[in-house]
Amino acid sequence: MSHSTSDTLLAGIRDFIGPAHVRTDSDSLLTYGQDWTRLYPPKPLAVVLPGDREQVRHLVQYANVHRLALVPSGGRTGLSGGAVAANGELVVSCERMNRILAFNPIDRSVICEPGVITETLQNYAREHGLFYPVDFAARGSSQIGGNIATNAGGIKVIRYGMTRDWVLGLKVITGKGDLLDLNKGLVKNASGYDLRHLFIGSEGTLGLIVEATLKLTLPPREPSVMVLGVQELDGIMAIFNAFQNRLTLTAFEFFSEQALGHVLQKGLHRPFETITPYYVLVEFEKNSETTMETALEAFEYCAGQGWLADGVISQSEAQAADLWRLRENIAESIAHHVPYKNDISVRVSQVPAFLGDIDTLFAQAYPNFQVIWFGHIGDGNLHVNILKPADLDTVAFVAKCQTVNDLLFSAIQKRGGSISAEHGVGLTKKPYLHYTRDATEVAYMRAIKQVFDPNSIMNPGKIFD
Repeated sequence: MSHSTSDTLLAGIRDFIGPAHVRTDSDSLLTYGQDWTRLYPPKPLAVVLPGDREQVRHLVQYANVHRLALVPSGGRTGLSGGAVAANGELVVSCERMNRILAFNPIDRSVICEPGVITETLQNYAREHGLFYPVDFAARGSSQIGGNIATNAGGIKVIRYGMTRDWVLGLKVITGKGDLLDLNKGLVKNASGYDLRHLFIGSEGTLGLIVEATLKLTLPPREPSVMVLGVQELDGIMAIFNAFQNRLTLTAFEFFSEQALGHVLQKGLHRPFETITPYYVLVEFEKNSETTMETALEAFEYCAGQGWLADGVISQSEAQAADLWRLRENIAESIAHHVPYKNDISVRVSQVPAFLGDIDTLFAQAYPNFQVIWFGHIGDGNLHVNILKPADLDTVAFVAKCQTVNDLLFSAIQKRGGSISAEHGVGLTKKPYLHYTRDATEVAYMRAIKQVFDPNSIMNPGKIFD
């Protein structure tokens, strides 16, 4: 596209969005044109920040007429390249659409715009004596629209499920420019296809979310946190089973000693003196006077079985928060190593065997790389981060990691798992989609996109070509 043509097209957008909200400066293009993957050089044409859903609709209709590709941008905390604009696309950021529009205490629901920050919604719910349970380390920057578009999971899935479980209704602008009002906040609605669920997890390839009705719930009662030191991989899920059978768990997280080592370099302290190869973090509700006694009984039982070597339990909210930082600060602590990330899952019952599979695989495939493991192991989700050596070129490093992907994803396929548990397919997982979805299923997915986005302007090149 020539400069004169692009200038003319952008001038047309400025007419209905406003000049101040169409950006072409280098800082904006860099910031809005990429996500946390940092693997693809951003090259957007411009960044557009609509202020309401009518401006979004006008933009999509304009893009169809002029065949302009649109890349939705939320908090850009994704790890699969789903928000990357590397081929002259228009980045569409809804950060100006950041209002909580309504609260209904009887329905226990809120209506909000897509640019609302996750933590803002959590705080709003708390102010009204309620709880929005979708939670993760990026809560302070991720946006609700992006969470829905990727069906975000996080640290409390074993108790509360994924984002999908909390979406009562959506208003979307399809790739054709139509406004759809999906499900209208109903709990029960058996009137045909529920198109709402097609847009949840669609990564912006079908259209743009412009409004969401979200369900809230009662907050957990006095959550307590334990961190346990584990000697062998085989013991992790045995511990999970022992605690799950005795307590109402809200989280069961896993991290390795290597992962903990990186966090400790950032000023945190070991949870206890004993050093073990693996650790689990257990969060549970104190929903009766005997809960703590039951938790200690579970600890003693697991110790007696030889599954754990040491542990600590929070005695205050502040201590619970400090223990959580040991797990939640891992991603930030290794970010400067430019890690190659895999976000994978298997059924919970398959976790022990799968851990054995990949432990052997990584030892053989990455003898000279540091591999950092952590994740939401209580729901079968594991994050694998291969750290780039300082003296290795990024291109060569990525190429090496990609050669191992087929081995890793074959192991996942063998266990009936997924190449992406909660960060979507985007660009990084696109070549490996066949390990999770067969050709017939992908063909149906392509047909669905064609219906909603016939000109293929919505986040083209993501999930599949």
